[in-house]
Amino acid sequence: MAGHSKWANIQHRKGAQDKKRGKLFTKLIREITIAAKLSGSDLNSNPRLRLAVDKAKSQSMPKDNITKAIKRGAGELEGVDYLEIRYEGYGPGGVAVLVDCLTDNKNRTVADVRHAFSKFGGNLGADGSVAYLFSSFGVLSYNHDVDEDILMDTAIEAGADDFVVDDDGSFEVIIDPSKYETLCSIMSDKGFLPSHREITMRCSTTANLDEGHAATMIKLTGALEDLDDVQAVFSNAEISDEILAKI
Repeated sequence: MAGHSKWANIQHRKGAQDKKRGKLFTKLIREITIAAKLSGSDLNSNPRLRLAVDKAKSQSMPKDNITKAIKRGAGELEGVDYLEIRYEGYGPGGVAVLVDCLTDNKNRTVADVRHAFSKFGGNLGADGSVAYLFSSFGVLSYNHDVDEDILMDTAIEAGADDFVVDDDGSFEVIIDPSKYETLCSIMSDKGFLPSHREITMRCSTTANLDEGHAATMIKLTGALEDLDDVQAVFSNAEISDEILAKI
């Protein structure tokens, strides 16, 4: 159960673009809006909305922004009608890439995504070309100051699939998405409040990249994440710490 977190290799090294508050708020507002549109405005009965609101609050988004986004999604306020789209493709070195988008203009989005792939040595693939390699999972992250043994015992007893000790000494509790909300509640009730939580994706295979391909893949990921319509980028790229230190 202990060891380097493979999915963290890419997911925790996202480009600086997502740190730009305005762009991040745009992505969070879209996620809140679509979550409310699909399953209603009640946080207690809408896990996706509750997770989106939690993320927004963790980034200090004003309460008024959150409320308006929920109301737009629920149809209580006039707003943009977003469409969920997933694009699949290949990055440098044959890396499998998934790109999740929320857009009000499909033609614009596909053109922007295709341009990013082409610019950085990749290409868009057909539907189903790489999606079969990925599966969703929930993760709860805890800082290194939490008691490891008690945290692990509590998580496994609650039904977690795995417990990972990352290289920096922090911990990750891995959860089947179907158990996510239940286990989150159990852990919170036991006093274990995560520093971060999300439902994300991981790949059944990895593509180990050399320095050249790694540098280009990081640029591709950054270019995709910098697009307003892109909500998340997932890949099976594996980049060693040695190579990361050089680029």
